[in-house]
Amino acid sequence: MIKINLLPHREAKRKQRKNAYFAMLVLSAIIGLITVLLVGAFFANSISKQNERNSFITAENTRLDGEIKEVATLRQEIDALKARQQAVEDLQSDRNQPVYLMDELVKQVPEGVYLSSFKQEGQRVALNGYAQSNERVSELLRNLGNNSAWLERPDLIEIRAANIGGTGRDSKHVFAFTVNVGIKRPSDKDAKDAGEIPKKAGTAAVAAAAPPATTK
Repeated sequence: MIKINLLPHREAKRKQRKNAYFAMLVLSAIIGLITVLLVGAFFANSISKQNERNSFITAENTRLDGEIKEVATLRQEIDALKARQQAVEDLQSDRNQPVYLMDELVKQVPEGVYLSSFKQEGQRVALNGYAQSNERVSELLRNLGNNSAWLERPDLIEIRAANIGGTGRDSKHVFAFTVNVGIKRPSDKDAKDAGEIPKKAGTAAVAAAAPPATTK
C-alpha cells in the first residue's frame, strides 16, 4: 500500500529552518552582548585600577615634594648653623691672634732686621721695618713662608734704601721694606703642636720691634 503525505512539509521545514536561524541570531546577539559586557567590565576594572595607581603616585609625588622642601629647608638651616659655628670658631681663634702673631714674629725675624710697625687687616698683616741688607729681607721672607706655623704667603711690597740714626756720620745706611703676609687659622691640634706661647711674648715682640741703638 502506498502512503502519500499530503501535508505541506516543505513549508514546515522552511519555517523550522527560519525559526532556527532567528534563534541562532538571537543566541549570537546574546553571546556578543555578554562578550562586550565582559570585555567592557574588564577594561573598566583595569582603568579603575590604573587610575588608583595614578592617584597613589600623584599623592606620593606630592608627599615627596613636601619632604624635599623640608630637606632643603633643613639643609639651609644646617648650612646656617655651620656658618655660625665657623664664625664662632674663627672668633675664638682670632681672639689669640695678636699674641700668636707677636710670638711668631719674634721667632721668624732674623738678626739684622727689626720691625717698626705692623698692621692687620682681616687675615693679612702689613709689616714695616728696616734691614741691614737685601739678604736679610730675603731670609725674613723665607722664614715667613717656610718655617712659620702661623704665617703664610709673604709678599714683598716695597724695599728701598734709607738712612736712620740722624744725619752725617751719625746716620746708618739700611733698607726700608714693607712685607704683606697672611695669617693661618690652625686647628686646636696645630695650635698645640706649635708649642706653648711664652708668657713674655709681648715683651720680646716689643724688643724685636725697637730700632737698634746707634753708635756715635
